[in-house]
Amino acid sequence: MPKKLKLLVITQNETNLLAPALDYFFRRLGLDHEVVGAVVSDASPLGKNKKFIQKFFTFLNIFGVSFVVWYGLIYSRNKLFGSDVKQICKIHGIPVINATGSINSKENLEILGELEADLFVSITSNQIFRKTLLQMPRLGTLNLHTALLPKYRGLMPSFWVLKNKEKQTGVSVFFVDEGIDSGPILIQKTINIEDLSLWELIRMTKFLGMEAILEGIELIQSGEYELIPNDEEDSTYFSFPTRQDMIEFKKGGNRFF
Repeated sequence: MPKKLKLLVITQNETNLLAPALDYFFRRLGLDHEVVGAVVSDASPLGKNKKFIQKFFTFLNIFGVSFVVWYGLIYSRNKLFGSDVKQICKIHGIPVINATGSINSKENLEILGELEADLFVSITSNQIFRKTLLQMPRLGTLNLHTALLPKYRGLMPSFWVLKNKEKQTGVSVFFVDEGIDSGPILIQKTINIEDLSLWELIRMTKFLGMEAILEGIELIQSGEYELIPNDEEDSTYFSFPTRQDMIEFKKGGNRFF
């Protein structure tokens, strides 16, 4: 029987979609491997240096009142009756690593090094990984990206594939390098977009991504896999959308929910 791998999960404390997806991931992982810890950063798509009120008005300006109200209601419901990522980790007996500040700091590197993880697994992390961190796990660092790389590198790929009227999208699990979504791809899964809303597509790709990570871990454990090129010349990159992007998104017949 192959030796169990020791995994370190690097993620963020999101409530609405990531928490249930990670719950599914941990349940499927079961006793096959050991999650030695989880680095859980505060959820912050607009940057850590902005105060809450700044983030609120930025979201309001970009997404509009209906989106912010709907999202806020879901967030409040999940906070009251559901779980966030830290609670999910507690339910599964996974230690939450108190890695404040940059994950690449000397203090945090020492903490993570003591865990002796075989593989790091990044799931919706908002941290940038430097060379010293990437060299730490003997089997590398996997990252989930919810698009078919090398296209749609960057932020909010689900939004951009809908805005650009793509017929298909998917998920990519790749080995992290020092670039942005540029490492060699281990596994990809494709789905048809059809008439999905943004919320539905994000949810679908989150859970599909968990399946892809699980398959990727098994491939790494077996040592038998072929990497898929993530060619720079074929890549596209997208940043956080603007208010004008949102207007065009809705004019194109797309739905948030």
